[in-house]
Amino acid sequence: MAHTSTPTVRLLDGVDVPAAGRWRIDPGHADLGFVGRHLVFNKVRGRFRSFEGHVDIASDPLQSVVDVTIDVASVDSGDAARDDHLRSGDLFDVERFPTATFRGRPNRWSGSTGTVVGELTLKGVTRPVELEVAAVGVVTDPWGGERAVFSASGTVNRHDWGITWNMPLAGGGLLVSREINLEIEVEAVLDR
Repeated sequence: MAHTSTPTVRLLDGVDVPAAGRWRIDPGHADLGFVGRHLVFNKVRGRFRSFEGHVDIASDPLQSVVDVTIDVASVDSGDAARDDHLRSGDLFDVERFPTATFRGRPNRWSGSTGTVVGELTLKGVTRPVELEVAAVGVVTDPWGGERAVFSASGTVNRHDWGITWNMPLAGGGLLVSREINLEIEVEAVLDR
C-alpha cells in the first residue's frame, strides 16, 4: 500500500525546502561524479561507487552541516585499466589513503540554493572546496520515507591534493587536466 502523507518541507524565502533534521544520504540513489579533460579536449567521467554521509539541516540554513566519507578504491571511470591507474600511487594512492572526507556548511543560502564551503581531505591533504548547491525537492517514496534531493557542482585543482601525475603531449598541453569538475546528485532520507 502506498504512503500518501505530505512530504516533510518548510517554507524558506517563499520556497519549499527540506525540513530541519538529519537527512542520511542513500548511496543507491546518489552519484559522486567528477570530470577531467584527457588529451586536452575530451571529457572523461568518473564516480565513486561507495560512500556514506548525511546532511544535518538546521533551522537556520547557515548552521547546517554536510558530512561525507568516500571509499576512494570504489572509483569507477568505465575503464578497468584507467581505474587501476587512478587507484595507484601515481594518483589516489588508495593503499595509503583509502578514504576521503568532506565536511562543510553553507556560507550563503537563499530559498533553495546556496554555496556550501567545506574541507575535502584526500591523500592526507585537507583543502577548501566550494560547491554550488540546490535543494531540488522533497518527496515521499512509496515506502513512506521522506526523501530530499540535492544537486551540487564545483571545480577543484587536483594538484592542491598532491595528485600531480601527468604526461606532456607532443603538440603541447598535458595528457590530463589539472582542473576537475565535480558533479554531485544526492537523495537523502530523513532519519526518524
